[in-house]
Amino acid sequence: MTDTVDWVAIDWGTSNLRGWGIAADGAVLFEKSSPKGMGKLTREEFPMALSELLEDVSSTRGTPLDVLICGMAGARQGWLEAPYLEAPTDLRDLGRGAVFPDAGRSDIKAAILPGVCQRNGGDNVMRGEETQLLGLASLQPGYSGMVCMPGTHSKWAQLSGTRIERFSTAMTGELFELLRTHSVLRHSLGGDLEGPGRKEGFAAGAEAGLAHPEQLLGTLFEVRAGSLLSGRQPDWCAGYLSGLLIGTEVGSNRHLMGNEPIPLIGSPALCALYADVLAMAGASGAPQDATQIVLAGLKAARSNAA
Repeated sequence: MTDTVDWVAIDWGTSNLRGWGIAADGAVLFEKSSPKGMGKLTREEFPMALSELLEDVSSTRGTPLDVLICGMAGARQGWLEAPYLEAPTDLRDLGRGAVFPDAGRSDIKAAILPGVCQRNGGDNVMRGEETQLLGLASLQPGYSGMVCMPGTHSKWAQLSGTRIERFSTAMTGELFELLRTHSVLRHSLGGDLEGPGRKEGFAAGAEAGLAHPEQLLGTLFEVRAGSLLSGRQPDWCAGYLSGLLIGTEVGSNRHLMGNEPIPLIGSPALCALYADVLAMAGASGAPQDATQIVLAGLKAARSNAA
């Protein structure tokens, strides 16, 4: 059976590839996914991965199928590098900064959106999050304030309508995995990490991180010392490490928080943890539907480029 759509929206991450068929009125006609993320492909393999995802999909217009892609396909090590827009910048320009890789098929016209870079105030880059920010701006017109995007590399961005003023990155998720698997702390994190003690450990770690984010390097070793001296179990230690890292991240950004709830864009479970820590810091988080956000961003980028 062939799906006919007006165009296809693609979010190409490091681990996975997701696509949605979009009708002329903006309705989502289908959703497809693939494990062929950027990190698993050579440059030459991108066209086939896209072709497999869009097998039996055609355009309602009788023309080549328009495919708009955000995320890591546009990275230097991806399909075709899409040069960064430089912050501060208006995210409505994303579509006009797209690049057009060879899809290997005459019936597919692919476009990859750029990321955003920052040179003043500390070098920084993002790919994929800029489309989410445009989506948030489209769904919440006029929003001005901080946006937090928890993940492997968490982003904190200052958004003014559709304009991104500045942003920072915290390698919180990646640091958790590195410490859990490749540091001395791994000896305290063997076994069941999801037991009943994790919640208590998380709260204790978050409190320590919020109170003294500048002491992270020293506080980290309390994970190991706690298991040796106080009999802390792996679930408590895992919770403490997670809470300590997130608490340090939130505590380091405390000076940027206003009085309004901070939009949180990411996985529901991770956003819930950040919301808890923000509440401990006297702020509040507002978790968003990440799929709805990225789709809104892709739709807005396509509309603005027309």
